[in-house]
Amino acid sequence: MGIISWIILGLIAGALAKWLMPGNDGGGWIATCGLGIAGSLAGGWIGSLIGLGSAGGINIGSIIIATVGALILLFIYNRFIR
Repeated sequence: MGIISWIILGLIAGALAKWLMPGNDGGGWIATCGLGIAGSLAGGWIGSLIGLGSAGGINIGSIIIATVGALILLFIYNRFIR
């Protein structure tokens, strides 16, 4: 998958994670979208490790995997970094 697809998928996942994660984030939308891009990479990597498949294109399965990765990174950010 190309880098542009990863960025678009990460932005979608970051926006969904921001919408799904309760509470006040100090980073705002830009930091959350950055976490979404990192979450799409992490979610695709973890998904391929445990056999769920990878984020291999912009489709529903990839968006779900990337959003879960973004939620995990957003949770870690809110608990430990902030």
